[in-house]
Parts: sequence; structure tokens; C-alpha cells
Amino acid sequence: MSSIEFQDKFNQLSTVLNTFAYNLTKNVEDAKDLFQETAFRAISNKDKFRPGTNFKAWLFTIMKNIFINNYRKKMKANTIHDSTDNMYYIDSAGMVKNQAESNIMMSELQRMIESLDESLRIPFMMHYEGHKYQEIADDLTLPLGTVKSRIFFARKELKELIHARYDKQFRHREKAS
Repeated sequence: MSSIEFQDKFNQLSTVLNTFAYNLTKNVEDAKDLFQETAFRAISNKDKFRPGTNFKAWLFTIMKNIFINNYRKKMKANTIHDSTDNMYYIDSAGMVKNQAESNIMMSELQRMIESLDESLRIPFMMHYEGHKYQEIADDLTLPLGTVKSRIFFARKELKELIHARYDKQFRHREKAS
């Protein structure tokens, strides 16, 4: 395709391209910038256009990719990275995360585990700490099946304790909402 043919085709699509640019940016000035950058990229890469393919789709793809790349750059520019060693963190939401509730839940969970019968608690804790079933069986001189069933029953009992404790809280919160 000659430069004149390329320019003619581009000019025929300029109104559609401007409309598409505005639909992407929702701003007249940004749309003009996007259109100009698309025109520049299309003209400087006209040798990459394959005759017989959809010229309009090629231009729209260029414009869409420019828009996406610009959007990503803006988002990256708005990200704040604090590399200081201090313990004060920048929080754009203005919200402070408090882990008290999580800590309370963990201590309650620990008490629930401690309330388990020793025959269930010990294999469960060993498994929780990363020991394999066979290691636990060997350490406790128990059959492998017994170890597996004790861990199963420990999990089951913990589930029941957790549901008994927290289902009441969740139902109470739902009623309050």
C-alpha cells in the first residue's frame, strides 16, 4: 500500500477513530492526544500493516493498546512505594488495620485445641506442625490408620467447637445489620 493510499484510508476513518478515542477516555483533550498518538504510531508502523486485512480493526487495536498502556502508566504513577525502615506506613484509605480481632480468634482457637482429648490433640498438633502420618504413627507407636482417624476426629471436633462459638456471633451480626 502506498503512502497516499494509506493516508486516504486513515483520513476516511478519522471521525470514527476520534469517536472511539473519546469513548475510551471520556475527555476531549485526552481523546485528541490518543488520536494523535494513534496516528503517529500507525504512520510510523505502516510497513507492518498487511494488505488484505482489516485496516479499521488494525487502527482500533493500536488505539486500544495505547489507551491501555497509558492507563497502566497512570496507575503505576499513582502507586506509592515507601522503602523507608520506619514503621509508619502510608495508607491512602486512611484506615488503620487492627489485628486484635484476629489475635483474639487465634487465642480462642488455641484454647479449643487445648481442650481436645490428649489422644486427639497430640497427633493433630504433630500433623499441623508438618509431620507426616507415618512419622506420627512411628513416634507414638500407633497404627497408621489410628493416627489418621484421630486427626480426622480432632478436625471434626474443632469444627464443631468453632461452629458452636462463632455461629452465634455471625447470626448476631446478621441480625444487627
